[in-house]
Amino acid sequence: MSDSTAPGPLAALSAAGVSIWLDDLSRELLAGGELKRLITDQYVVGVTTNPTIFASALSRGDRYTEQLRHLGSEGRSVDDAVFALTTDDVRAGCQAFNAVYQQTGGIDGRVSIEVDPRLARDTDATIEQARKLWEAVDQPNLMVKIPATSEGLAAITAVVAHGISVNVTLIFSLGRYRAVMNAYLDGLEQARAAGRDLTAIHSVASFFVSRVDAEVDARLDAIGTPEAEALKGKAAIANARLAHQAYEQLSAGPSWQALAEAGARTQRPLWASTGVKNPAYPDTMYVSELAIAGTVNTMPGTTLKAFADHGALPVGTTSTTDDHDAAAAYFVELEGVGVDFADVTDGLEREGLSKFTDSWGELSASVEREMQAPAGHRPEKGPASAEGTDLLATYLNDHLAGASAGLELFRRAAQAQEGREPDAVLSELAEQVEQDREALTRIMGDLGVSADRSKVALGWLAEKAGRFKTNGHLFSRSPLSDVLELESMFLGVQGKAACWRTLRDLAQTDSRLSGDQLDALLGRAEQQTAALERLRIAATDRVFSAHRPSI
Repeated sequence: MSDSTAPGPLAALSAAGVSIWLDDLSRELLAGGELKRLITDQYVVGVTTNPTIFASALSRGDRYTEQLRHLGSEGRSVDDAVFALTTDDVRAGCQAFNAVYQQTGGIDGRVSIEVDPRLARDTDATIEQARKLWEAVDQPNLMVKIPATSEGLAAITAVVAHGISVNVTLIFSLGRYRAVMNAYLDGLEQARAAGRDLTAIHSVASFFVSRVDAEVDARLDAIGTPEAEALKGKAAIANARLAHQAYEQLSAGPSWQALAEAGARTQRPLWASTGVKNPAYPDTMYVSELAIAGTVNTMPGTTLKAFADHGALPVGTTSTTDDHDAAAAYFVELEGVGVDFADVTDGLEREGLSKFTDSWGELSASVEREMQAPAGHRPEKGPASAEGTDLLATYLNDHLAGASAGLELFRRAAQAQEGREPDAVLSELAEQVEQDREALTRIMGDLGVSADRSKVALGWLAEKAGRFKTNGHLFSRSPLSDVLELESMFLGVQGKAACWRTLRDLAQTDSRLSGDQLDALLGRAEQQTAALERLRIAATDRVFSAHRPSI
């Protein structure tokens, strides 16, 4: 809660009834005073964490070094060390938000910690670790995060019944969201039967947003029709509005009303994954469009700053019947153009679990290295050496040359498909590839790396020369041209994504690089890869079925 009286977008958002949480936590934030400033001046009333956030936190500074060296000298396991450092940070976070917790009657001032994502398919193990986390942090404003897998539903019920406040995460579909709400109600029923104080049990349901648009947009790009193009950038908001409708319907039902009379706290919808992944969209859209009273919006630092700078609320900040009707109509149209939304959400759940598991592996590997490092050793986290700078300049200029060649290829492929179905997709991809090249040029400038124009020119010439490739026709297009070009574009985008990943790793120790910007660029590269793969499959079927010898 803020003591500031100056009006601003965050003040308006808070006044509209939205709880502003930060999707980040580290010892740098805690010890450096930044978290305190966000609470007092920026209306931040809670924090969420996940394995990716902790992996990133460990790479910043050396505030974890002494603790990890000590744990290593005691012969503790890596899992024990991860448990210790994450619970210590979250405990400190809970204490930082204690005043907010008291002032809001326990509604806000919440800090979340996630169970080991490797346990997401194991109900009993999830329950056991949730209890251990609750006991280890030992703060009343803690929330334990449990993924909304089918196995996680039973764990949610059991943990709530035990009196533990829960943040249910990785929710993508309406069906799963309804199951999550029912699991919470079942847990409250059991807690009431056991004589627990229902007023002390709190919960939020984290409904993911931007990842939905990223996946749906990629599928719409692959379809490539004007009808599909018109549906881009709308799936996430429509899905979230229907989720809020489901929340309102359950809240009006007799099962909830009976629990509410016994003191139960509502399970608030929380909008998660609110950092925009497509740079073409407004960077505050998942905040402005979901400014619904009684909800939580957890934002990465860049989104919070963006909204503080230029965020605006739409006219009317509550979910309406018209919103719900329009959202339902949208999904009818989406199905009509050929997008299977159930397949989208199933895939996003699997992908989300995989990413969190990978981040947990990165966190564990970093912890292990630090625990085993010799006394006095400090990892290189300062400015790069002269040799390293030269190597980085060479690396980035090689990618810039590749980007120039790739842009020419995309433009030529789009021109060759003029008037055919892939034309719209390839034309838009060409525009995105040009934007990506410009982004790389800006990043190089931020890093003090000059563009090698001769190398860029050579990349452009190499693509021109590459037109005379072995496709069966020396100077004209052959039936294989479509397939070979799509394969080349696919590999080029994969190479670009590898560059973004490399820079994302460097961003952990180099403040000149924006991790959120690179995440957005990487998300767009993943959309491009998906769109090209669908075009490649279609071209392969078309070419080889048309030229298959008759028997």
